[in-house]
Amino acid sequence: MSEFSRLRWLCRRGMKELDLVMTRYLDNHYATASLDEQALFKILLDMPDPDLYALLLGRSKASTRKLERFTQSMREMTALARISH
Repeated sequence: MSEFSRLRWLCRRGMKELDLVMTRYLDNHYATASLDEQALFKILLDMPDPDLYALLLGRSKASTRKLERFTQSMREMTALARISH
């Protein structure tokens, strides 16, 4: 299994909203993202669904500034930014 295929599999979550956000990022941004951003995305993929959902909605804070900035940029590039407020 290629790395991209493995990441696509990990984007399949228990919540459709998360599937859409994570897959959209993978398809549209991952390949051109910096290595740091790719690593941050992989950190998000390791999170449990409820924690990831709260983080992407801005209802909880990330453990680091880098991760917080990254999740904020993901919120801005997805429809989740519109439903969180």
